[in-house]
Amino acid sequence: MLRLQAYKYELIPTGDQQRDMRRFAGSCRFMFNQALAMQTANHAAGNKFIRYEEMANLLPVWKKEFPWLKEAPTQALQHALKNLDRTFINFFEKRTEFPGFKKRGHGDNIRFPQGFKPDQANGRVLLPKLGWVRYRNSREVLGTVDEDGYWRVRSTVRGN
Repeated sequence: MLRLQAYKYELIPTGDQQRDMRRFAGSCRFMFNQALAMQTANHAAGNKFIRYEEMANLLPVWKKEFPWLKEAPTQALQHALKNLDRTFINFFEKRTEFPGFKKRGHGDNIRFPQGFKPDQANGRVLLPKLGWVRYRNSREVLGTVDEDGYWRVRSTVRGN
């Protein structure tokens, strides 16, 4: 049996890195809310649901309209759109309620799916547009970073 296991590590950013992370989270929240407003207006007009691929094509347009979005990592903004897409799919399959707008400080998050480089020996990780960020190295990270940029830990466990 293949067992996938995840561990959480606490980041220890500097003051400038904390500020940048809050700005990135705000940009992701803005992107989510912008796309949700577009989806809501589109639905009120009687049109079909706009999928992630079409929304992602609007990202360069929004970056021109709101130049401060260029400061955030593009993949983090794309993940905000993917989260909205997943939320709508869950809504249509009657697993959740209609999505609401995000507020500051409520579940703010950013994802860096690619482009990070771990340095376990020094207890730090390289994150796009943030640089080297220290983390609390409470346990050794097993596994490798694969070609998709995900840190994969795979182990085989024998069942009963």
